[in-house]
Amino acid sequence: MGIGQVLGFAGATVVLVGMPGPNNLYISLRSLTQGRRAGVVSALAIETGTLVYIVVTALGLAALVKASPALFTAITVTGALYLAYLGIKTLRASSAELNGIAPAPLGRVFRDGVVVNLLNPKAALFFLAFLPQFTTRGAGPDQLRTEMLLLGVGAMLIGLVLDLSYAVGADAIGRRFRSVRTTGRARNLVVAAIYLGLSAFALITAL
Repeated sequence: MGIGQVLGFAGATVVLVGMPGPNNLYISLRSLTQGRRAGVVSALAIETGTLVYIVVTALGLAALVKASPALFTAITVTGALYLAYLGIKTLRASSAELNGIAPAPLGRVFRDGVVVNLLNPKAALFFLAFLPQFTTRGAGPDQLRTEMLLLGVGAMLIGLVLDLSYAVGADAIGRRFRSVRTTGRARNLVVAAIYLGLSAFALITAL
């Protein structure tokens, strides 16, 4: 890879990863409703999911998904259903959760973030369609695997910086949001609406 390829990859990655999508919205949602710590944990969870994609891509398993549109659609639909589940679960939260007494534990925040990224069609397309464009044409299997790993790690680092920026920015807005005397039901309706909106987005992408 030449320096031009690397710079082109970095610039394009900043644009693609920085665009609002399920990952960014999940991080922002957690920061808005639970504060910066939850937002940072969400960012780390998202990039943990990215790490899984890097390993899968380097092992060549991503080619299997790319070769099977039905498999890719199944993954996307599963992700949409999971987001819908989170939205419905939020709507049916207990009275203690509605009053903000029992925010989601950070362990669950992390777990949900990993799953959201793994089942995010935008992330899947990034590794299936975008990343291979910056590898060396005609490279052997070992070189190709190495380049995919390096590009993947670069994308993960760029993504982490952008994700943390979303977390910090959303927390700054969330402080005012959380200071306003809104009912737990109103807050949960907002959270549920975002989850269900992400679910609808994922389903539209799959169809």
